[in-house]
Amino acid sequence: MRIIKTLLLFVTSLLSSALIYAQQEEKADMADTMRSNGRIYVVVAVVVVILLGLILYLIRLDRKISRMESDKESK
Repeated sequence: MRIIKTLLLFVTSLLSSALIYAQQEEKADMADTMRSNGRIYVVVAVVVVILLGLILYLIRLDRKISRMESDKESK
């Protein structure tokens, strides 16, 4: 059993190191293009609006649930 664990660990380490060396460095051409055109700010603004909407929705939902729980406890 110990030999199997050792062998499995050895094979896993070989595969993981091979995968690390197999990766190639690529440039993010799309991000550079969007940055040069000024569109990256539009993307950031859309992401911020979506996140704010989700946060506000969760806050409202939490308040409604808290109100419903307090109403249930008072009855």
